[in-house]
Amino acid sequence: MNTLIIPDLRELIANGDLEPLQDFLENEHPAVIAELISTLHKEEVWAVLQYTPVEARSEIYSHLNESLQLDIVKTLRRNEIVGLLTNMSPDDRADLFKNMPEELRETTLPAMAQVEREDIRRLSAYEEGTAGAVMTSDYATLPPKLTALQAIDHLRMVAPNKETIYYSYVIDSNRRILGFVSLKDLIVSNKNSLVDDIMNGEVITAHVDDDQEDAARKIQKLDLIALPVLNENDALVGIITHDDAIDIITQEHTEDMEKFMAISGSHEDAMYMKMSVWKHFCNRSPWVVALAVLGLVSGFIVQNYEGILMQFAILSVFMPMLAGTGGNTGSQSATLVVRALALKEISAKDTLLILVRELGIAFMLALLLGLLAFLRVVVFGAGSTIPSGFSLSRIAFAIAIALGLQVVSSTIIGALLPLIASKFKFDPALIAIPALTTVVDITGLVIYFTTVTLLLGI
Repeated sequence: MNTLIIPDLRELIANGDLEPLQDFLENEHPAVIAELISTLHKEEVWAVLQYTPVEARSEIYSHLNESLQLDIVKTLRRNEIVGLLTNMSPDDRADLFKNMPEELRETTLPAMAQVEREDIRRLSAYEEGTAGAVMTSDYATLPPKLTALQAIDHLRMVAPNKETIYYSYVIDSNRRILGFVSLKDLIVSNKNSLVDDIMNGEVITAHVDDDQEDAARKIQKLDLIALPVLNENDALVGIITHDDAIDIITQEHTEDMEKFMAISGSHEDAMYMKMSVWKHFCNRSPWVVALAVLGLVSGFIVQNYEGILMQFAILSVFMPMLAGTGGNTGSQSATLVVRALALKEISAKDTLLILVRELGIAFMLALLLGLLAFLRVVVFGAGSTIPSGFSLSRIAFAIAIALGLQVVSSTIIGALLPLIASKFKFDPALIAIPALTTVVDITGLVIYFTTVTLLLGI
């Protein structure tokens, strides 16, 4: 559908055919419009946005990916930038402002109204990756001594300028949270009831210095619409909304997936096709080269046992099975541990308990896969050349034992690597999976050749 509409959009822009273009912009959701026009050139994107009202323009613009936003804003005049920033939500506005070139920030900020200027300065001051950096200052508050009717009237007045009013936070003169009240509670309560009597005093909060993922996971786990954020004085300074929590979790998931695949870089939301080939190369090459060099150890191990492989050619046939099985079991273990670490279900302190659990699983897998390997060698290895004095069943037993030991060692290594990384404050996702395959290959070859050498007496 999009590939058919894009040429139409370009034609409408070129011909200045406003009616169908404006009809499209008025009837589609801002996120849908942003997704569609993001495939256009930056000049064409801005040309489309020119046909929308200022408020809608800022909302569509905020749904564009970060790199395209920056490409566009660098081409705009100061008054156009001010118009965009003024009508964006506070958190989106602060994010864009922080990413703008310093020279552009210095020329834009003085031209903005004082309220927006101070709001940008306050939200931009928080360290990237913290709850303070992703919160919005667009929230509703109520004093405790208003009646339900007065509170509804107050919310009706402030609603147009707030991101959400379903929850309102009851605060004292120092902006400390006393409780919260939902719009539903205000509507169904007696109109003369005080907010102080209606509110819920048990408020779940985050602090400005908390990790943004921890705050987002709290929203996800507890099914919150929004999470209030407090400063060092426990005063309310912002909220993180559920839609921002989804964005954070998606961003963190993308980052973890790229780290799992040994892709370095900033892990931002730049589109695949918009990133240069050189940038892709720079992101992918470091780990690949490092692990390739480390992988030379595997070659030395195989070379060291070259005589055995020439004598028992059947052993080489089952080396890929050994490597694949070890990699699979190790990856399963590492993935589950990394996920549990990310969700704060476990920590490095639980290492012993985790190893006991993984050992139990590993032994059961080893028995199952060892049996399958034994049957595989006996059934499909009948035509192989075997030196005199050795039976196929004896070789099958040695291979099965080696595979079982490989499964156990790979499972334990897969669990240990992320735990060790976590213990030393490294990112478990970055360390565990990229290093796992190479480590498992090396240990697997050592186990394989050592086991068959001992069991076959060669």
